[in-house]
Amino acid sequence: MAKMMMLQQSQPSFSLLTSSLSDFNGAKLHLQVQYKRKVYQPKGALYVSASSEKKILIMGGTRFIGIFLSRLLVKEGHQVTLFTRGKSPIAKQLPGESDQDFADFSSKILHLKGDRKDYDFVKSSLSAEGFDVVYDINGREAEEVEPIIDALPKLEQYIYCSSAGVYLKSDILPHCEVDAVDPKSRHKGKLETESFLESKGVNWTSIRPVYIYGPLNYNPVEEWFFHRLKAGRPIPVPNSGIQISQLGHVKDLATAFVTVLGNEKASREIFNIAGEKYVTFDGLARACAKAGGFPEPEIVHYNPKEFDFGKKKAFPFRDQHFFASVEKAKHVLGWKPEFDLVEGLTDSYNLDFGRGTFRKEADFTTDDMILSKKLVLQS
Repeated sequence: MAKMMMLQQSQPSFSLLTSSLSDFNGAKLHLQVQYKRKVYQPKGALYVSASSEKKILIMGGTRFIGIFLSRLLVKEGHQVTLFTRGKSPIAKQLPGESDQDFADFSSKILHLKGDRKDYDFVKSSLSAEGFDVVYDINGREAEEVEPIIDALPKLEQYIYCSSAGVYLKSDILPHCEVDAVDPKSRHKGKLETESFLESKGVNWTSIRPVYIYGPLNYNPVEEWFFHRLKAGRPIPVPNSGIQISQLGHVKDLATAFVTVLGNEKASREIFNIAGEKYVTFDGLARACAKAGGFPEPEIVHYNPKEFDFGKKKAFPFRDQHFFASVEKAKHVLGWKPEFDLVEGLTDSYNLDFGRGTFRKEADFTTDDMILSKKLVLQS
C-alpha cells in the first residue's frame, strides 16, 4: 500500500465584525455577523487542517463534488476508497492539475466496485473492509443507507450530502437549519435519510448545499448561461429577473465536507453550505458575462405561463426566491467560503468552458420559442 502523508497546517483564527450582504445588483440583505479570516490561504487551493488518519469510504466520488473532496482527503493523509459501479475512471486529471500531482493522487486512491442498490453486496463488502468514516455523496433514499450502517457497527461518522431543497417554501428568508421542511419535496428521500440516521443513533453530519457550481459541473447551472453568452444569444430570464438565489463553489463545499470530519461540533448537526452573498437572476447573467469576458448580456424577460415547453427545462433555477444562511457553518465550524461569485464563475469558466469543454450540447429550443413570440409582439 502506498505510504500516506500527513499534511499539517495551523488553524485559522477568526475575528468578529458586523457586516451586510448584498446581491450582485446591490440590494443589501443584512445579517448580524460574519467571520474574517486572518490566515491567508491561496484561492481554491487544496489545503486542509490535519487530523488523525482515517479509513474513509466515499459513496460515489468520480464526478464533481467527489473529485474535489477525494483530493482533499488524500492530501490530508487519509486512506480513501471510492465505491462506484466502475463506469467512469476512478482517477481523472483535473484542469490545470500538474502531472505529478495527478500521479500522486492516482497512486493512493482505492476503488470498491459495486452497485449500492445491491444491498447484500454492500453489506458483505463493507463488512469485510471496515471503514471509519463514510461520505455519502450520491445517496437519495434512506433504504440505500441502511445496509451501510448495518455493515459498519464501529462506524465513527456518517457524513451525508443532503440539499437545501428540503426546506418548505417560505416568505421569510434566508432558510436556516431549524426551518420547516417539506416532506413532499422532490428531495424528500434526503430528508428521510437524515431522519433515518438520527433514529439509528449513529454519529452523523448532514450538509445542505443550495446550487453548486464550479469546474466539472455536470448540472447545467453556470453552463446554461455560458452557452448563450458564447453563442452571442440573448439570455431568456423568467418574469422580472429580480428573483434572488444563491450559489456555492464546489471547492468551498469540499472544504466544508472535510471541516466536519472528526469535528465534535458537527456531531448530529445539519449545515447549510453555499456562497455568502445572494444574487438575482439578472445579476447572475451579468456575473457570468463578466467572468467569461463577454459584453453586457441582452436579457429577455418572459412569462413562463404563456408557453408550453413540454418536458424541456427553459431555465436552470426554480422560479422563486431561494437562498439559505451559512452563518451556522461559519460560527460553529469556522468555515468560510473562499470564492465570491464572480471569482468562482471565472474559475469555472477558465478551467472548464474556456477550454471548450461543455458537459452538454447547447439546446436553444425553448429560447427560440420565447424570442419568436417576443418578435411577433414587437412587430
